Amino acid sequence: MDTLNTNRTLSASSRREMPADKKWPARFSRYGPLARFLVALALALYIALLPAAAQTHATELQVKAAYLYNFGKFVRWPAETNPGASPFEICVLGKDPFQSILEATVTGESIDGKSIAVKRLAGVQEASACNILFISSSEELRLKSILAATQQLSILTVSDIPHFAERGGVIGFLWREERIRFEVNLGAAELSHLALSSELLKVASHVISKAAPQA
Repeated sequence: MDTLNTNRTLSASSRREMPADKKWPARFSRYGPLARFLVALALALYIALLPAAAQTHATELQVKAAYLYNFGKFVRWPAETNPGASPFEICVLGKDPFQSILEATVTGESIDGKSIAVKRLAGVQEASACNILFISSSEELRLKSILAATQQLSILTVSDIPHFAERGGVIGFLWREERIRFEVNLGAAELSHLALSSELLKVASHVISKAAPQA
């Protein structure tokens, strides 16, 4: 089974195994568009609700790749970002842990009607067109200068570097309760002129209100 199909299987698994208190009540069906939005949200962020047993069907990198794609649905960039027919860019800075997994995850998908392009960067100076930037752990020693540069470019920064959000990144991956979760630095997002959906914040493990000094 290829990676993309694995992710689709995970989505179906999440709907079967989602705890009762996480299921959307039947009464939402009468709201029409609201119900559809809630269902879409549940599917887009299914990983946040998966029990540990369901996550065993995917590798850690497949889960993180799915998160990177889904984050793009719940963030708004300044209007001047990605003008015209420019693709939505998910970039990886530093040593790439994903290999072909990220491409397999986004193949045939789109965000805000735009096709998705995956790019590998040798340096942050190449990141000007990126919407989402995954910063590899290989770049930890340069993190302060990287975050300073990306803040000026309105880029959603994501990483699994320890304490990433506390150090000024926007979204940091965590391992909590035997599953991959994430925390958000809302202050860092605001400094980068990014608008994060309240629905995204609701499923974050932790939300930092103020941007921390970059370190």
